[in-house]
Amino acid sequence: MIVSIASCQTKESAEPSKSIEKTEVKEPISWIIPTGKTIETRFNTPEGFTRTPTDSNSFGQFLRELPLKQHGQPVLFASGAEKPNNGSYLAAIDLPIPRGELHQCADGVIRLRTDYLFREKRFNEISFKFLSGKYYSYLSYLNGKNPTMENKWNYLINVYNSANTTSLNQQLISKSISNLEIGDVFIYPHRNGGYGHAIIVVDKCINAQGEIKFMLAQSYTPAQELEIMDNPNNLGSPWYDLNFGETLITSGMSFQKDELKSFE
Repeated sequence: MIVSIASCQTKESAEPSKSIEKTEVKEPISWIIPTGKTIETRFNTPEGFTRTPTDSNSFGQFLRELPLKQHGQPVLFASGAEKPNNGSYLAAIDLPIPRGELHQCADGVIRLRTDYLFREKRFNEISFKFLSGKYYSYLSYLNGKNPTMENKWNYLINVYNSANTTSLNQQLISKSISNLEIGDVFIYPHRNGGYGHAIIVVDKCINAQGEIKFMLAQSYTPAQELEIMDNPNNLGSPWYDLNFGETLITSGMSFQKDELKSFE
C-alpha cells in the first residue's frame, strides 16, 4: 500500500501537469429554417453577415418576400412532374405556372418583374421587348380595360410566346458587378451556338468588412417553377460570393461578371 502511493506521487512529480487548451468546435451553420415561408425567413445569413436594407415597396423587398413551398417539397415541371434535385436547388418558389412549354428561364424573370409592378400599380411600366424588336405593354394589351389578375396572366402568356433571353438581354441595362443589387439579372442570349440563360438575384447580405454575398433564383428548360439555387461550391448554402472572379459558377450555368444587367 505504501509502495503504491509512493509510485503515484513519483509519477506525478516526474510529469508535471500541463494546462490543456480546449479547442472550440463550431457546428456547421444551418442555412435553412424549415418553418420559414419566404426567402427572408427560410434562409439564414452566413456568420457575421446581415441582410442589406431595402425599402418596403422596393423590388428587392418584394423578392425577399416571395412565398416558398414547404421545406422539402420539390420543384415541378410545367407538365406536373417532379424535378429531380441533385444538389441544384434548395427550395421551390410557391407561384403557379402554366402547363406547356412556357415559363422557362427568361419567362421566370419577366414574371417576377411583372408581379412586382402589378402589385405596386405601376401598370404603365409593364412592358417587354419581343424578338421582333417591338415592345409590348400591359396597357396596350388592356386597351382600356381594368387591370385584373386574370388579364395580367393572359398578357404574360403572350409575352412568353414572343420573348426570350435574346429580347430580354436587349431590354436590360448593363451594370458593374460591384453595384450588384437584389433584382439584378445575370443573362446571356446564347453561347457556342446553344441557348441562352437568365437568373435573378433575390437576396443580398454584407459583413463588417464589406464582403458581399447574394442569393439566386431561376426557372429552366424544360419549363418549370422558379427555384432557389444551391451553390455548387458550398452545397447546402444558397449564398454566392460577390468576389467570384471572372466567372460565376452556379448550379445551372456559368456567367461572366460582365453579364450582369438590371431593369433600372
